[in-house]
This record gives sequence, structure tokens and C-alpha cells, in this order.
Amino acid sequence: MDIQYVGHSCFRLRGKEGLVITDPFASSVGFSCPKLSADVITVSHDHQDHNQIQLIRATSNRNRPFVVRQPGEYEIQNISVYGYPSYHDDQQGKIRGKNVMFSIFLDGVHVLHLGDLGHILDQKTVEDIPDIDVLLIPVGGVYTIDPQQALELISLLEPSYVVPMHFRTNKHSSEFAELATVDDFIKKSGKQPRITDKLTLSGPKTSDDAETQIVVLEARE
Repeated sequence: MDIQYVGHSCFRLRGKEGLVITDPFASSVGFSCPKLSADVITVSHDHQDHNQIQLIRATSNRNRPFVVRQPGEYEIQNISVYGYPSYHDDQQGKIRGKNVMFSIFLDGVHVLHLGDLGHILDQKTVEDIPDIDVLLIPVGGVYTIDPQQALELISLLEPSYVVPMHFRTNKHSSEFAELATVDDFIKKSGKQPRITDKLTLSGPKTSDDAETQIVVLEARE
């Protein structure tokens, strides 16, 4: 299974069972979402930098992508998706509304996409989430958790791989000028990341003792 970073909070997950796109974005973020196809699209919340499903084409497997945007359990052509309710802020949604975190099980690999999570998860939610192979986590702050909160959450969830998202780049519009950068997150972590254009996994990690690895994915052009 391959994971590629499209930009912002959008990823392309490609496995034997199909294609998944997360949180497709509008050009108002400062750059355009490339042409993509999907069997499944996950939408963490209904803001234009996360919900542009009309930009994503269908694959040969389906007439149109199956869109998941609510909490619950879904099964689409052997791709399992589970949505966990959460909030876009630390005031139980009073400021920015609700957010859905999505567990995606593809080719035996568990990917957890946190969307625009704005708070630290409670212990019950942490315990309800199965072992995570890849954690896609926002690190920019302002609209989501910041680098320090992201590190706190990583220590709670203990994933095998961490891939940062929703951070400021030189392509982003002025709306996102106050976000932290991925370098801010890496510096705060104190770890040396692996930098690549694609994360390829043949299955879940087998060693329980392996240290969490940070992987910075270069955005797909």
C-alpha cells in the first residue's frame, strides 16, 4: 500500500483493494488540487479546504466515489473505514464545529487521518482506536492542534509512523500565514525525519518495540 501527500490535509492511499482520497481541497488554500481518482473519499468536516469532492473522479471500479463524511462504520469493496467523532476546536465545537477522524484499513494497514482535530483526545477515545500503523496528523496550530499538542497526542496513540499535515508552506494563501511549518514540528520533536515522496508499506509493523518514525512526505505535484 502506497501513501502520497497531495497537500494540506489531502492524501492518496493506493492499495490492491482500491484508491482512497482524504480531504480534497479548494484552490483557495493557495494552490490547486491535482487531478485525482478515488473509490472512496473521506471528508473530515465541511470546510472548503477539506470537502471538494467534485474534483475527484471515479475509478473503473465504481460509477462515482463513495463519500464518507460522518462517524460510523463503512465497508466499501474490502476497504474498511471507521469515523470517530471529534471537534475542530478545544471548546467542543463551539468555535469551529465538529470534526471526524477516520480509520482507514487498506491491504491490512491501519491509517488514521485526524482531519482538523483541535483538541487532545480523551483516554476512552485513545483506548477505542486500534493499533495505528500510520498517523496522519495536523501540526500547524491556529485551526488545529499545534506542534506541541501533536507530540503529546503521538505519545498517547503510539503509531508506527507519523506523517505531518496541515502546516504552512510557501504556496499557502495568507489565510494560513500564522500556521506553524513542518520544520517547526520537526524541531520540536527533536527527531530526524525520513523525507520521501511516497510511503510504501507491505503490512503492519511486526515489532512492538519499534520507535515511532516521523515521515515527511513531499507533496505530489
